[in-house]
Amino acid sequence: MMRDRKHLVAAEVEKLMDATKGSRHAARDRGLLLLMFRHGLRVSEACGLRLSQVDTESRVLHVARLKQGLSTTHPLRGDELRAIKAWLTERATMKPDTDAFFISERRGPLSRMTAWLAVRTYGRLADLPIEAHPHMLRRACGFALADQGADTRLIQDYLGHRNIQHTVMYTATNPARFERLWR
Repeated sequence: MMRDRKHLVAAEVEKLMDATKGSRHAARDRGLLLLMFRHGLRVSEACGLRLSQVDTESRVLHVARLKQGLSTTHPLRGDELRAIKAWLTERATMKPDTDAFFISERRGPLSRMTAWLAVRTYGRLADLPIEAHPHMLRRACGFALADQGADTRLIQDYLGHRNIQHTVMYTATNPARFERLWR
């Protein structure tokens, strides 16, 4: 049954991010994992993020969705801003010739494969009970929002789904949605 699970729970996401501590790319990878989780980013959306999409001054992230998704602007929370600023400080010392937000050691845009391998490696370091991959962070976002009581339409907009059928899986299994019935 554990092999069938296609998302991480919030505690596993925390362990995944904690596993970045002391690693060679700790600032970048912590920021990458946090933004992928909090904003439900697909790996291509995270790797394709541009500096202009991350506005620390206004505390917003301009999310450009792929797969004909609805692009939106999300607020950035304090811990995200701290992670972003730590990464931007390190990124500046690398003097890259690209406007890619996340970059590799070679100072080019971070590849999907590098992000994929990072998630898998940190999942193993965190001793997660399942093999982690990037899309699990997007799904973890949807389930976390449902657990907080967000309604299906709001989650649909946040994740950029055009079809609500892609969003229903997050709320359908959540018992919290029945809490206010029969009062």
